[in-house]
Amino acid sequence: MTTPLQERLARVIRQDVKSMHAYAIQDSTGLVKLDAMENPFRLPEHLQRALGERLGRVAINRYPVGCAADVISALSEYVQLPPGCKLMLGNGSDELISLLALACDVPGATILAPVPGFVMYEMSARLQGLRFVGVPTTPDFELDEAAMLAAIETHRPALTYIAYPNNPTANLFDDAVVERIVAAVGRQNGLVIFDEAYQPFSSRTWMGRVAQHEHVLVMRTLSKFGLAGVRLGYMAGAAALIDEIDKVRPPYNISALNCEATLFALEHAAEFAAQAGILRAERAKLLGWLGGLPGVTAFPSEANMILVRVPDSRRAFEGMRARGVLVKNIAGLHPLLANCLRLTVGTPEENERMLAALEASL
Repeated sequence: MTTPLQERLARVIRQDVKSMHAYAIQDSTGLVKLDAMENPFRLPEHLQRALGERLGRVAINRYPVGCAADVISALSEYVQLPPGCKLMLGNGSDELISLLALACDVPGATILAPVPGFVMYEMSARLQGLRFVGVPTTPDFELDEAAMLAAIETHRPALTYIAYPNNPTANLFDDAVVERIVAAVGRQNGLVIFDEAYQPFSSRTWMGRVAQHEHVLVMRTLSKFGLAGVRLGYMAGAAALIDEIDKVRPPYNISALNCEATLFALEHAAEFAAQAGILRAERAKLLGWLGGLPGVTAFPSEANMILVRVPDSRRAFEGMRARGVLVKNIAGLHPLLANCLRLTVGTPEENERMLAALEASL
């Protein structure tokens, strides 16, 4: 027998929403948290005090207007935004992904991306009622060029996402292949979005090339920079294109406190760059150590995470958690990820503990 609330939900909530699963966030209480690609470093105490004092002076009784413009100006300088381009802000890159689906929801529109990839590309399409086409990568997680080009020709996607580096596989795709895909989407009058969430750890970027490709957007987040708690994403592209997408952005979507924290971080960018340097060095050490573990395959990484394949990912995940280390078991996300774990690169001490927990759990 149904209850009155169940009857109400059946009437007012979309069926496809009811059949979906919410984005899962693991409980990390009491564990070494290496599951979400966060920067493990806190600010030095003197910078914590300075930030606290600065946030205390923010006029939180007013809507954030001028401060968002200040952040756009500071970010434009920080990323060396090419001439003729603009930036827009999002409450994390997740909001920008949703806004792109909203702005490009024309009849019959399709969103296309390589899979395995970031789950929000498909989720944003489904929530907006758009078709999502996932094109499997090769077994070693490179782009399947023939399959991608065929899918672009068949589906003529409005949006094609290329995570650069990819999540959860952490690799950069071959640039020659990427360029041919960008050209193919351009011929179909679609847009290509380079998701550079892990740019602080990557050796390549498309930011300097957006001015030469009017159908290309570059999206980034400050979460991996070191501000995951601030929720600040940004997207760059041709000014006329950004102006159109910006029309669907909610007013005041970035809080005054988030703006001020971002401005403070950019003024102390050298501190965050030093942290990223440590994490890149730790990543290299981890890749070397993981390569010596029997039964473990570690894939190349240009991010602050490493994808590994183990004999039994569930057993390894549970064993590591029992030993106080939380990573991500992603084996169920896609058949190509069978028995795969995603390891976040942490502090030197965290990485030693993670490696010991993994070795003991194999």
